[in-house]
Amino acid sequence: MSAPLWTGADLAAATGGRPIGALPGSVTGVSIDTRTLGPGEVFFAVKGEAFDGHAFLRQATAAGASMLVVSEQKLPALGAVTLPLVVVDDVLKALERLGAAARARSTARIVAVTGSVGKTTTKDALRHVLREQGVVHASAASFNNHWGVPLTLARLPSDARFAVFEIGMNHPDEIRPLVKLVRPHVAIVTLIAAAHLGFFKDLAEIAAAKAEIFEGLVPGGTAVLNADDPMTDFLANSARTNGVTRITTFGEAGGADYRLMGFRPSASGSRIVARIDGTEVEVHLGSGGRHLVQNVLAVLGAADLLGADVEEAARSLGSWRAGKGRGERHVLPLLGGDGEWTLIDESYNANPASMRAALSLLAQAAPGPNGRRIAILGDMLELGEFSAALHAELAGPILDAHPDLVFLAGAEMRGLDASLERLVRHEWHGSTDELRESLLRHLRPGDVVMAKASKSIGFSKIVDDLIRIHTPPATPAPSDTGQGA
Repeated sequence: MSAPLWTGADLAAATGGRPIGALPGSVTGVSIDTRTLGPGEVFFAVKGEAFDGHAFLRQATAAGASMLVVSEQKLPALGAVTLPLVVVDDVLKALERLGAAARARSTARIVAVTGSVGKTTTKDALRHVLREQGVVHASAASFNNHWGVPLTLARLPSDARFAVFEIGMNHPDEIRPLVKLVRPHVAIVTLIAAAHLGFFKDLAEIAAAKAEIFEGLVPGGTAVLNADDPMTDFLANSARTNGVTRITTFGEAGGADYRLMGFRPSASGSRIVARIDGTEVEVHLGSGGRHLVQNVLAVLGAADLLGADVEEAARSLGSWRAGKGRGERHVLPLLGGDGEWTLIDESYNANPASMRAALSLLAQAAPGPNGRRIAILGDMLELGEFSAALHAELAGPILDAHPDLVFLAGAEMRGLDASLERLVRHEWHGSTDELRESLLRHLRPGDVVMAKASKSIGFSKIVDDLIRIHTPPATPAPSDTGQGA
């Protein structure tokens, strides 16, 4: 029988809180959301921008929480509470202290991932390959901010062999405190690109903010950088300035430690040959797209640095698939049963680098007989004063992808609409609903459609609607009217 994640007494001590009531002997998990809280978990009543966890203590109790962590300031107004409490000065800071205690007791080999694109994909792929080789812990979804990282740390089991953390930012000084909590053995920077450029002066400022990840590396830790990224020299110098003595690289460049040696796309994915620190391995990847090669190289390099078996990790990648909204393909029947078409779901998020990668994925797709390549693109957000120019600059990558039709939606896409004039057949729509209805009228057998936009534009709803509309209802099983024996 495995040890509990925490005992009530250990949790109270780690948070520096004042216990009220009989604390449980076993705490099965840590939660800040009553919608996903499981029986036996502790509920931290964190105050967020929109909601205060103290307003959900009744729901936490009903969901089966074993204890509650609440603010001293809120205590007089709580009323009757039936569960044991741990009363703290600040609930989020208490969660951070619990995360720090989990890190202090852990013997796991830990990797942290940041970058402008590919963070979650790299983190998820690492979790997938490492779980074949020991207990691995990684964040759920994209828990990469000021509450997600401490929460993931607080959930770190004491018997984990590996742990993978994603650390994000959209302003300077956000990565620094988080990586100092995580204290990784390996720090990966996937790529520096114009994501969140509206909050920075230029790419160098973005790189400087990402380089904060080196400040938390344990002594003797390793930085893993993209050899094909023009900002790599800047990042390497930043790592050295922060005392990092081991710097490795991944990519196609000749001197990369984790180097691409061969790539062949196929209808079902791709075949990759890589040299990982002198050892050649082959990967049969079920998710398509050359941009995933960079993620794969970083994953295999990190697995090597963490002490995992690289050849086994390469084999494990054969059963890995990129997450929802990251290139998943759906082959769908047309309404009326007149043939099929393919939907490539790239709707999770968008910036100039990931938009180019998605267009490259569309270019590699092979339409059916008489089918066409169709791009549906929505606004890229958080680009500030650079937005108009960066949207207009997508005209080149679009033409390189040779689409037959382009559908655009959103105010920021107006500039691209003008740039595409007389270059490719296209439409601009003021809303995602208008775009969807127009696309439905244009679809024909063999078409390949790729959808890409920033998350809040709502393209994931377009994708869900298209799948729902074109998925035939399940045929009910025939009833058994015969007599039993």
